[in-house]
Amino acid sequence: MPTTPQPAGPVITAHAPCRADLAGGTIDLWPLYLFHPGALTLNFALQILTTCRITPLPGTRLEFHSLDTRRHESFADLAELNLCSRPRHPIAAFAARFFAPETGFRLETNSESPAGAGISGSSALMIATCAALARFTGRDFDLETLRALAQNIEAQIIRVPTGCQDYYPALYGGVSAIHLDADGIRRAPVPVAPEDIEMRFLLAYTGAPRQSGINNWEVFKAHINGDRHVFRNFDKIVSLARDMHQAFLRHDWEDVARLLREEWKLRRTNVPGITTPLIEKLIAVAQKSGGRAAKVCGAGGGGCVLFMVEEGANDSVAQALAKAGARMLPLRVARRGLDISS
Repeated sequence: MPTTPQPAGPVITAHAPCRADLAGGTIDLWPLYLFHPGALTLNFALQILTTCRITPLPGTRLEFHSLDTRRHESFADLAELNLCSRPRHPIAAFAARFFAPETGFRLETNSESPAGAGISGSSALMIATCAALARFTGRDFDLETLRALAQNIEAQIIRVPTGCQDYYPALYGGVSAIHLDADGIRRAPVPVAPEDIEMRFLLAYTGAPRQSGINNWEVFKAHINGDRHVFRNFDKIVSLARDMHQAFLRHDWEDVARLLREEWKLRRTNVPGITTPLIEKLIAVAQKSGGRAAKVCGAGGGGCVLFMVEEGANDSVAQALAKAGARMLPLRVARRGLDISS
């Protein structure tokens, strides 16, 4: 009786967490930070995970499955993949083209983040996918090389410059200050207990994906073209991020709340489309129930909103937000970043 060929090698699984950004967004686009000395971004990893699983297949067949978006495609071999101009699973396709494996495999991805939530689900998934493919093809990358690779491949997919901040929470977990200097990018952990964040912050999904039209590319072009208003705004963004970093180091939660309000005010002034009627409604509702400050995650115009609340007010604010139309997402700081097993 004939037997079915069994795949060679173990199944490889990689997990990487999403993130919530606190301050310093957009400044992490190269080379913008080079014109603003002392630039940094501040964020923390969320226990909202992305996953990539690779199962070896006999032969040369490639199968890509996105479980959360229900997109599936397959190719007879790498040559057929290279001829595909619009893959249904671009993260898998572009990463596979780079690693160019010689044997077949099934690549399955999943994300616990809602689509377009603004909490860096695509960047976290890119880290997980590149790490899994590196293990599958026997490539040994240090974390900084993996970060640069994931960022560059994502730029190939979206065809505009990508910032670096979203990849560090996926790699390291915890709370991060990403220092953006002329001699390189340096990630430093921020010594804050995860419980201190979990008792003071909430994460709400508006039910609508963020608007792709609110694009860092437009701001990027204006900055490079010498728009003085944009340049001054970036100076303010850097100043706020530096001050918030110091407030976190002092565990000065009063100052964190004040700076978070200032950051949101500045963002809303710079990009009017960053907010929506629902986002404004949710912020107003939170303020009446113990909310202290709020800001949208990522590009805005939808997606997630991060709320800072009075100690002990998590439940009351969460209930009020849910009643007002938000979907509450779990806010737990991911204690670790990239996790890969085989």
